[in-house]
Amino acid sequence: MGETAFPVIDADRRRHGPYTAAGDLLELLVPEAMRHWPELVTAYDIEIRTAAPDLREVVPEVRGSIASELPKPERILVHAPRRTLRIANGLAEFVREHLTRAGGGPYTLAVANERLADPTDREFLGVLRRRVPAALLSVVEAPPVPGPWEGLSPEEHARRAAELEAMGRIGPRLGAIPYHRERAGDPGRALDALSRAVEWCFDAGCHDAVADLGTRALRFADPERGHETWWRLIHRTATALGALGREEAALDLFDRARRGSVEPSVHAAAAYSTAMLLVRHHDPARRDPETALGWINEAIAISTLLPDKRVRAFKLGFDLNGRALIEMRLGRSDAAAELVQQAIDLADQDLDPGEHPVHRLVLRANRAQLAVKRGELEPALADLDAVIAADPGYPDYYIDRGNLHFTLGRLEEAVADYETAMRAGPPFPEAYHNRAEARFAAGDHEGALADLGHALELDPEFVDALVNRAGLLAAAGDHAGARRDAKAGLAIEPGNPYLLCALGQAEHAEGRTSEARAAFDAALARDPGMATAWACRGVLAHEGGDQEAAIADLTRALDLTEDAAFRYHRALALRAAGREEEAVADLRRAHDLAPQDEDVRAALGLG
Repeated sequence: MGETAFPVIDADRRRHGPYTAAGDLLELLVPEAMRHWPELVTAYDIEIRTAAPDLREVVPEVRGSIASELPKPERILVHAPRRTLRIANGLAEFVREHLTRAGGGPYTLAVANERLADPTDREFLGVLRRRVPAALLSVVEAPPVPGPWEGLSPEEHARRAAELEAMGRIGPRLGAIPYHRERAGDPGRALDALSRAVEWCFDAGCHDAVADLGTRALRFADPERGHETWWRLIHRTATALGALGREEAALDLFDRARRGSVEPSVHAAAAYSTAMLLVRHHDPARRDPETALGWINEAIAISTLLPDKRVRAFKLGFDLNGRALIEMRLGRSDAAAELVQQAIDLADQDLDPGEHPVHRLVLRANRAQLAVKRGELEPALADLDAVIAADPGYPDYYIDRGNLHFTLGRLEEAVADYETAMRAGPPFPEAYHNRAEARFAAGDHEGALADLGHALELDPEFVDALVNRAGLLAAAGDHAGARRDAKAGLAIEPGNPYLLCALGQAEHAEGRTSEARAAFDAALARDPGMATAWACRGVLAHEGGDQEAAIADLTRALDLTEDAAFRYHRALALRAAGREEEAVADLRRAHDLAPQDEDVRAALGLG
């Protein structure tokens, strides 16, 4: 069969903003898919409707949270930064399945101006290259395509913006229209065009675009003449900057809000947001819960004085929930639980029935998480059951309930929740990672490895999945694979003690004793409470003939965790040191813990 080439796609974000290239590709593929395989389109409705908004009239919304049906002020959840990766994975799966069903090919997609693409498109194209076999689709770079951007007069920019607006399409409103309006000499229309784009991109979770568009829009905004628009732009832009790990720039914007406004609601919201930036800083070393506590108390103090009881119930409840997070970070779970309950009571007492349902669900889900930390598992389960019943289309709550089922030992229920989360939204690496843990606990090690492999296909930088797969590979005797995963994880998160321990185990298994010792030392320097690292270093010392060091390390491990293997290895070290009575005591205890362990039985002479 001959090669099939798609029309060249121009990825320049000045055309359609986020997902410019992805949207163009979808507009080529989705109409055919709707004719032949509509179920394929609906299986990826969220991804397609996000990346190709002008197809929303064609692609029905099948999945989704109740938030999509609510008025904008009640949609309080902000998309996580990694949501765009989930969207990209779903789109890649759709493209792969569509091209496979369509036959023909191999296909070639030439993309021009990729260097000018929005980060969402660069991410999507990277996932497309990684997850769609080259034998099916080859994504290549095309020569740059010049756009009609430069050298226009203000009048020509204004005319082009008007022409695009008359078309009624969403895509140009996220790229070309704001671009032309900025240069058309009418600040009011520029502000309006940029503000509309900011709102759409914020709702879609396109944080890079929000940060760019919002910064541009603020050049035209004035707190005196248009306070509400000015504040909304500051809030949206700062929130996006915080999600991108640019906390200092976000904090500067909230300082700007404090200087430019005397509105109590602005000061309360800025104080709340400042507190959250400080307590959630992407760099753990820079988190500052004590200073955050001062800011959240300011927010609470202002919100308490709001005259309208419904507004007060919502905003004060929001602030109390924020303080609960800070109290948790300070190790005060009882205080956190009390604050969340106060917020729930406020909502029940002062909000109208059915008002702010997402706010209420968030509070109840948070109460469940706090109950889990306090060991109150059945009340937590009741809360999560109620939350899921109220919003069955929100996948994160299934993950939370699955984790609780796992803690309760209900592995089948845990797996069912993880699998529902897989179906409820775009591809979710955490769902596969967590199902892997449940499968491992059920003895399905091959299934666990497959799930971890898929989680890492979705997100190659998923450190927890690398940690767990390294451990499984080491247990299966694939020490080269374990070392590869450990090093890949350490390249992302240097100093991760679990990865260092996994690396040490791999090095030990392959006879690199000094490298193994260095890895265990580094793991324990990072986390002195890691029992496995103490035990592994103790085994290394025993094999090297230093029995006193081995006994000391294995004793530290047993002080942290009672474990049959730890007892067995300490017994070997005690026996080698001539301390037979203590060795036998350890072996008997190990036998009590693991009566079928052949090594323990042999060491006790039980045959």
